[in-house]
Amino acid sequence: MSKILIVEDEEAIADLEKDYLELSGFEVEVANDGETGLARALEGDYNLLILDLMLPGVDGFEICRKVRDEKNTPIIMVSAKKDDIDKIRGLGLGADDYMTKPFSPSELVARVKAHLARYDRLIGSAREENKIIEIRGLKIDTTARRVWVNGEEKNFTTKEFDLLAFLAAHPNHVYTKDELFSEIWDMESIGDIATVTVHIKKIREKIEYDTSNPQYIETIWGVGYRFKM
Repeated sequence: MSKILIVEDEEAIADLEKDYLELSGFEVEVANDGETGLARALEGDYNLLILDLMLPGVDGFEICRKVRDEKNTPIIMVSAKKDDIDKIRGLGLGADDYMTKPFSPSELVARVKAHLARYDRLIGSAREENKIIEIRGLKIDTTARRVWVNGEEKNFTTKEFDLLAFLAAHPNHVYTKDELFSEIWDMESIGDIATVTVHIKKIREKIEYDTSNPQYIETIWGVGYRFKM
């Protein structure tokens, strides 16, 4: 459940906004002065802030500035002031939206939902982590297509990397040379499957401590290869 902080000194307005947001499934807290609002905004874990511009103690501009110095939390600024200069200043300080009073509570809810959805998409994209496979000192970054062995980066050709990453992503599964040739070279196994053997040899030279006794890619005689967990 998304958590929202309303910083609003007019209690009737704050209560109305709170009621509508809670009916829409949000968890809502209210601060009725700037100092309390600023402290909660900085210390609390909120998904969105609704800031009134004119507040006792610390105004909405100052809260917005200080919050934006530390967090990317979406901020909707609300005010009875209709001057463009205030809107420009608020947005310039990092507010995501500016609503002029009076406005309908349903419009506020709609804007809250829109900003939360947008923020979630941005955060989701930013937090998308590289897919990493790590096994006994071997680290394969399948997104960046990089490989490290005991912290030392090794260089791989395109097909060497594809073959290693495929086997590592399917540990303990035995693949025939035909299956690997078809999978990695995207061809029917009518080609020269000795290519697989050559690439396995080159991969082992780069990742194995002892190629005669491999700890990663095991030969299953008469069948094919298996990546050992």
